[in-house]
Amino acid sequence: MSFLFTPETRLFKHQKHKVIIVGLDNAGKTTILYQFSMNEVVHTSPTIGSNVEEIVINNARFLMWDIGGQESLRSSWNTHYTNTEFVIGAVDSTDRERISVTREELYKMLAHEDLRKAGLLIFANKQDVKECMSVAEISQFLKLTSIKDHQWHIQACCALTGAGLCQGLEWMMSRFKIR
Repeated sequence: MSFLFTPETRLFKHQKHKVIIVGLDNAGKTTILYQFSMNEVVHTSPTIGSNVEEIVINNARFLMWDIGGQESLRSSWNTHYTNTEFVIGAVDSTDRERISVTREELYKMLAHEDLRKAGLLIFANKQDVKECMSVAEISQFLKLTSIKDHQWHIQACCALTGAGLCQGLEWMMSRFKIR
């Protein structure tokens, strides 16, 4: 993954693009964030509040907010929506019991006025685990094809190894070309 990431230098004075990373607790949001920022796995504990990292990728600057996903914190997600250009939704591909909760939270979030122009990247995380839901299953459970007012993409990934994360970011970067 490191070929996409470059150190921050004075040459990159471009606007920062705000990205929020959301999902239920234990979906891998913080692991994804630190794969992006450090290209390594760090020991994490449940996020209370948020983690923020600035990441430079091919001349673009991203301010990425990893927002805690515990049930008691989800009602405060909307405090982070202002000026958000992309939402990264982390989905635990092994959590069949809560996929309907994921769908409810996703649609509640996408209906918010502050996110009406935001793109949506879904990372179907934990694809390395035997008997996890496939990308097609997750897409079907989340009813992604019914999303007409947001550009969206779903990407299989494993946050622990970084597999699939670059492909998701490449999709996100390609959206700037048509904006």
